[in-house]
Amino acid sequence: MSEPPALSAAGIETYLHCPRRYEHARVHGLEGEDEDPSRDRVDLLRAAICEALRSGATDRESLAARAADRLAELWDGHDEPFHSRTQREHERAVLEATLEAYLERVGADHAAGIDRLAATPEELVGPALPLASPRSLPEGSNRDRVRVDATVDYVTREDSSLVAVGFVPTLAPLGLLRYRSEWEGDVAALFVDHFDPETDVFEPRAVGALLETAVVVDGLRRLRDRLGLEGKTCRYVQVPLADRNRTAVNWVQGAVDATVEPIDLTEVYVDHHTYAMTHEHRNETVDSRLADVARDVLEGAFDPTPRWDEIAAESCPDCGYAVGCRDHLAAEVRFDG
Repeated sequence: MSEPPALSAAGIETYLHCPRRYEHARVHGLEGEDEDPSRDRVDLLRAAICEALRSGATDRESLAARAADRLAELWDGHDEPFHSRTQREHERAVLEATLEAYLERVGADHAAGIDRLAATPEELVGPALPLASPRSLPEGSNRDRVRVDATVDYVTREDSSLVAVGFVPTLAPLGLLRYRSEWEGDVAALFVDHFDPETDVFEPRAVGALLETAVVVDGLRRLRDRLGLEGKTCRYVQVPLADRNRTAVNWVQGAVDATVEPIDLTEVYVDHHTYAMTHEHRNETVDSRLADVARDVLEGAFDPTPRWDEIAAESCPDCGYAVGCRDHLAAEVRFDG
């Protein structure tokens, strides 16, 4: 049998923002560079943390020393244009404080969990550690199956769970998901209404996070089975590394203090009632919609007309393709009479 086509969870979120944006970026290959400096800084910290975790160290002091040394090397080669030397020194201090907060909150525990899995031949530490989720497409689709890929930064073991961890700049894109711990109620309504053209609910980031969670959890379950850990539950945790709301600066003393607050996205994805009995259930609403969106992408459904009003208001203002997008131009250039 031939390999099924592959999509990515990140690409699917792009499609949720606007099908035409996906066409420009992924089909025509016009995807540009991300110019958000906070993401570049997160990448430095991500690389430093992953190298420390990969070293096999489990005590906090050794992890901190290895990560700090690597961060210093990466920072020396970081060519981001700052306004002044003072700003550059400040941003480095923020990264160092965030590293300390990460190690305090979860880093040392996660390193110990990775060490418990050390005998496996599977790669467990990234960055950009791939997980894959094969999916059946709805009946009547042009193809039977698709593979949806996602990346996390590492996989660790916590008590009775296998946990995939992904670093992100902030949790702000999650919107409502940051403040809810179950599917029923607000989260379910947001998810369903996003796909209803009769509503004005348009939450591509939160919906994309739920679809990504479905991919990560399924890919993690497959890794779990390969590791012979069938009795373990699977979870997906995001750790913010550039959340300014959790950074305090004492300008008089020149000190920076940071806190890190991870979020477990599995909580709003899993149906806990069935899950508690079987350890297998995943939210069928999210899974079925993931298959629907994957089918639409593969069949080239790039016309944004059905949700154009919401797309134009929410996605067009920060879209790098708007200047050459025929849908955007058609909406902007009109003649009366």
